[in-house]
Amino acid sequence: RLRVVPFRFVPCLLPEVKMVAFSAESDLVTGWCLFGIVLLVILAFCWVYVRKYQSRRESEVISTITSIFALAIALITSALLPVDIFLVSYVKNQNGTFKDWADPNVTRHIEDTVLYAYYTLYSIILFCVFLWIPFVYFYYEEKDDDDGDTCSQVKTAFKYTLGFLLVCTLLLIIGAFVPLDIPHKQNSTEWEKVKFLFEELGSNHGLAALSFSISSLTLIGMVAAVTYTAYGMSALPLNLIKGTRNASYERLENTEDIEEVEQNIQRIKSKCKDGRPLPTRDRRALQELEARLRGLRRRGRRLEYIEKSCWTKFCGAMRPLKIVWGVFFILVALLFTISLFLSNLDKALHSAGIDSGFLILGTNLTNPLNMLLPVLQIVFPLDYILITTIIMYFIFTSMAGIRNMGIWFFWIRLYKIRRGRTRPQALLFLCMILLLIVLHTSYMIYSLAPQYVMYGSQKYLIQSNMTTDGQSANVTVLVPKACDADAPAGQCTVTRTYLFLHKFWFFSAAYYFGNWAFIAIFIIGLIVSCCKGKKSVIEGDVDEDDSDISDDEPTLYSG
Repeated sequence: RLRVVPFRFVPCLLPEVKMVAFSAESDLVTGWCLFGIVLLVILAFCWVYVRKYQSRRESEVISTITSIFALAIALITSALLPVDIFLVSYVKNQNGTFKDWADPNVTRHIEDTVLYAYYTLYSIILFCVFLWIPFVYFYYEEKDDDDGDTCSQVKTAFKYTLGFLLVCTLLLIIGAFVPLDIPHKQNSTEWEKVKFLFEELGSNHGLAALSFSISSLTLIGMVAAVTYTAYGMSALPLNLIKGTRNASYERLENTEDIEEVEQNIQRIKSKCKDGRPLPTRDRRALQELEARLRGLRRRGRRLEYIEKSCWTKFCGAMRPLKIVWGVFFILVALLFTISLFLSNLDKALHSAGIDSGFLILGTNLTNPLNMLLPVLQIVFPLDYILITTIIMYFIFTSMAGIRNMGIWFFWIRLYKIRRGRTRPQALLFLCMILLLIVLHTSYMIYSLAPQYVMYGSQKYLIQSNMTTDGQSANVTVLVPKACDADAPAGQCTVTRTYLFLHKFWFFSAAYYFGNWAFIAIFIIGLIVSCCKGKKSVIEGDVDEDDSDISDDEPTLYSG
């Protein structure tokens, strides 16, 4: 005998309904207020971060403002992710039912608010990447190469920027007019096909065009993350654990090297005491020795400054804390790598294949972060704090990788990134790379916790048969289940972030293979970092190809 237990709806009084609506609105306002607080914190962090690395001698107001604004916009966009997840989760109770105030109009309004926020932020990112940053960069390049008037520099910079605008236009057009579906009629005329393209463009309000452009930038960010972030995740914690060499010992070795080079210079110069010219080989060797001597003297002055610095003594006292932080960072890196490996392995074994972008329906191999984030999401803002921590961790590890490696274009080293001595052009490059890496961070978080990014803590009701105690009858009850692809239509709301990330299957496929490359580079970087010895106390601050002006400038945070 089959018995169905129906729902019983208890009528509510009008004041109680108003109280529920007011409580819902206040909670939603609280979520957006926390987002505003995070926004202010992001602006303060970007200002301190950029000011820390920009050159004191070549500081430019426009490049500083551009760098701060571009990095802040990227971080704000990432900070919108937990707000998006919180809002889609908040419309449902933990038992799988919708809240009393969550009618379709209210739910649609909440979704549209987040969607328009993404539209605005992503449009600003396109403006920064394809117009503002290139224009400012080429302006300062012309300023360094040409001492002409400002008008000619602006014209030349705008001329080069037109190429970036052309690329942006092509990306928007391709994204807008590549349909995600095809007409079902095989005998459609050419006019019907063109009409279908414009209907597709109008139906999604430009979502596909913007998604294609942002996904293209995210793909570049994936390359930057594989290059810099994966290496930085291994280099940063191991450098904290191993520490640096002693400044006094380094200064002593440097003094011995100076004496040796001076003796070699005197030996070569002694060959021409009688007025005879030096052979070409000796003149070349003399120039190399003099250049090396200048570099060693710069190192000596730098080491002397570091040795006497109070900051160095403070860092020495904080050495145990650095070891603790290093161990913590390496454990976090291993947690991320294991979670990413399990997520990719799950896609490799249970996804729909490369044609779907390795789309996976449900989670078969769970990972620690995928289990932790939905639990923390129930108590807002615990998940917000964890997501912010993950993003900042990626920022710091990316910065460690960029500082250790520098900015390269294939085999050509373009710029060095150093505290207090980074040129305006290098600063713009740095913030551009970090912007692209932060864009890719959203997909990295999805790879680590796909269930959390798609549905948050939403649940829906399914029928389940159970036998009651003392009775032989089967009772059909409605039990809550975590939202997945099998949920009935209208029962689970997908986040706007997921719609932007998975609009085109080929980008998802590229991200999948990029995750494997990320894991491989992390393992290689971990092995290399373990084999390397302690780095110099002035690692990266003084190089042989630097000028005397750039490296004589002291900074408080050296070492």
